[in-house]
Amino acid sequence: MSGKSDSHGRKKGSSGKRGKEKSDAVGDSPAGDQSASELAAIQQGHKRVIIPDEDDDPSKNMGSVTTNADPSGSPNRKGAKEKTILSANGISYAAAAVFGAGSFGVVIEAVEIENKRKVAIKKVLQDPRFKNRELQIMKLLTHPNVVLLLNSFYTSGSKSGDVYLNLVMEFVPETVYRVLRTYAKQKQFIPPILVKTFSYQILRSLDYIHNLGICHRDIKPQNLLTDSSTGVLKLCDFGSAKILVKGEPNVAYICSRYYRAPELIFGATDYSTAIDVWSAGCVIAEMLLGAPLFPGDSGMDQLVEIIKVLGTPTLEQIRSMNPNYTEFKFPNIQAHPWDRVLRSKTEPSAVDCIAKLLVYEPAVRLTAAQGCKLPYFAELAQSDVVLPSGAHLPYLEGI
Repeated sequence: MSGKSDSHGRKKGSSGKRGKEKSDAVGDSPAGDQSASELAAIQQGHKRVIIPDEDDDPSKNMGSVTTNADPSGSPNRKGAKEKTILSANGISYAAAAVFGAGSFGVVIEAVEIENKRKVAIKKVLQDPRFKNRELQIMKLLTHPNVVLLLNSFYTSGSKSGDVYLNLVMEFVPETVYRVLRTYAKQKQFIPPILVKTFSYQILRSLDYIHNLGICHRDIKPQNLLTDSSTGVLKLCDFGSAKILVKGEPNVAYICSRYYRAPELIFGATDYSTAIDVWSAGCVIAEMLLGAPLFPGDSGMDQLVEIIKVLGTPTLEQIRSMNPNYTEFKFPNIQAHPWDRVLRSKTEPSAVDCIAKLLVYEPAVRLTAAQGCKLPYFAELAQSDVVLPSGAHLPYLEGI
């Protein structure tokens, strides 16, 4: 493992272990319940184009890609300036720049030509052997803390037979990952009120999708879109998400390592939405610390990092995570008090929040709904609270 460990098992200066950021969509969706959110979205020009399920077939919902001469575009290799236009379902988008990239494909910052609004277009190469689960799930979601799907269509690739799914989403300018990096470069921590505001919205977004039976399975700073000036946070990237069915096995090798719940490391395949709550706890702790809480270099090293803080799990705790796990050879390590693991200036209610989210036993871990009711978030109900930007808090459902 790289980096030095402190006396509590945490690593110092581990932010450099990050790979290239994976980003998804990014705009600011309105507040309110589902119907109010949809109405406000339409009023702001963020109208969702409803595509019937039968039109999820690429052959029935193909868009077009054209390259036009444009004085304001970017020069190509021959020096001519061009812009790429994507058109589908009666709407055209001018691609501006690549906003993010990862194993999934790319996210393009674009402008809806008719109303000049920014959008993000996630472009994913389709495997003909599988139906894309992300589109099906995103069509179910309308919530202030979940990125809004505006349109979807398919386009042909440069190689014969290649088909890309294009997910058009509202544009949000930052991610929690970028906010963490910005403050780290300045040798500062994210202001406590911003951490609290972001944390509440993370849990609220999870409560919403969990009530629909959806497990995100990849909660991490890169998949949490933010606008620091307004305090808005939105969950994105449903490429790993799944509607969990009791009794139906799931893959255990899921979720980015630093945020992977211990039951996944123990190989559980019948896990619950509690894995998202663990990941959320890791992200909140990272915002409080300014560095990842459990920066493991491998699956087993990840477990070692967790044990350094939570102590060696008991036989009963291991069985609660995976009753089929038979390897019980772990050194006896005592747990460290959370107020010694986190920074000394961390408010006690924040320490209590982390302690209740990061618990070995999935059934003992708080649900996202319970997390939203913790005393840590009581300050958000005060009318005189403002963000570092001077702006009032964003709409917070349930506050």
